[in-house]
Amino acid sequence: MSNNVTILYVDDEFNNLFIFQKMFEKKYNVLTAQSGSEGLEKLSSYADDIIVVISDMRMPLMNGVEFVKKAKEKYLNIAYFILTGFDFNEEIDSALKEDVIQQFFTKPLDMQEIDGAIQKILHKLS
Repeated sequence: MSNNVTILYVDDEFNNLFIFQKMFEKKYNVLTAQSGSEGLEKLSSYADDIIVVISDMRMPLMNGVEFVKKAKEKYLNIAYFILTGFDFNEEIDSALKEDVIQQFFTKPLDMQEIDGAIQKILHKLS
């Protein structure tokens, strides 16, 4: 069990937040936010606890990469991932190359793929 591990999942679609929460709540402490700005608020409240941030790419006002870049200005010790329901694009490509994000996932959610990436991060930290 990794219940002492806190993950922040940011997505503007409530159904996606709900599904993610249900998939991972037995294994991790899951926080959710419905926008990049709410994600930044959660980070400021729980920065000492959050180990992994997974953000949807397409959101109004601030997309996933923009959110992660803002978050990384303050919170460098967190592993960041992007989740997209759309094709891989240049913005995601440059975020990977510039080490803004560790990896990207595609929707629909693949729980094993995401959990494997989280476990890799936890293994690096231990």
